[in-house]
Amino acid sequence: MNYRHAFHAGNHADVLKHVVLTRLLAYLRRKDKPFRVIDTHAGIGLYDLGAEEAVRSPEWRDGIARLAGATLPDDVAGLLAPYREAVAAVNEGERLLHYPGSPLIVQHMLREGDALEAIELHPVDHGLLVDALGRDRRVKVLHIDGWLALGAHLPPKERRGLVLVDPPYEEAADWDRLVDGLKAAHRRFAGGVYLLWYPLKAGAPVAALHRGLRGAGIPKVLAAELSVRGEAEGGLSGSGVIVVNPPFTLEGELKALLPALTDLLAQDGAATHRVVWLRGET
Repeated sequence: MNYRHAFHAGNHADVLKHVVLTRLLAYLRRKDKPFRVIDTHAGIGLYDLGAEEAVRSPEWRDGIARLAGATLPDDVAGLLAPYREAVAAVNEGERLLHYPGSPLIVQHMLREGDALEAIELHPVDHGLLVDALGRDRRVKVLHIDGWLALGAHLPPKERRGLVLVDPPYEEAADWDRLVDGLKAAHRRFAGGVYLLWYPLKAGAPVAALHRGLRGAGIPKVLAAELSVRGEAEGGLSGSGVIVVNPPFTLEGELKALLPALTDLLAQDGAATHRVVWLRGET
């Protein structure tokens, strides 16, 4: 994809990914027992929406900007509240000046005793991530290959947690790594919650990804997708997330959220969404 996230921060794909992330974190927070989040491709943490990249490619205007000022039904607004609060925490007043990447969203929702491992291999981005997260004893920022962490850093000592896998898809091999990495991680930490993001665009091997996950031997695998336009227009038309071991609440939440988000973020009449079990409940 030649994906440099500073050009895409706050777009429709970030909205889907980060809304689901906050719903999973909200569920983990229901119990007093601490949890750990491992973010394998963490990025720089905080994105300046006035920076050159965001100005050249202002995708956030059709993403978080649409959501920020929207009036939504009470049930949908309630489900979106943790996400909106995380975005508001890096801004002042009503103005959208910055967008938080997944590490800052997680940090915002951590409690005392919870932990975050934010992993970033790119040396410059790693330094920016360190600065963005600041001094926080709950957080470790690691300069290693995120794919390796799926084996080396599991299971977490808390035996409870969430693994976020959000690769850049700069190489076709990332699609295969997603399945292979998940299988290896699940063998080490079968009870963990996993959130995996993938792009929707013409030619993306989504069907092969889903087949691989169906054959991975993992009992509960839920997929959710949101497309904002038809693939014929080119570029990133939408995105999807895979959730392994989803909370029992998540399917119902997604079925409330996705219709509202589709209406809000649609760029043409081909916008659509779906929630489907690849393995497990129907």
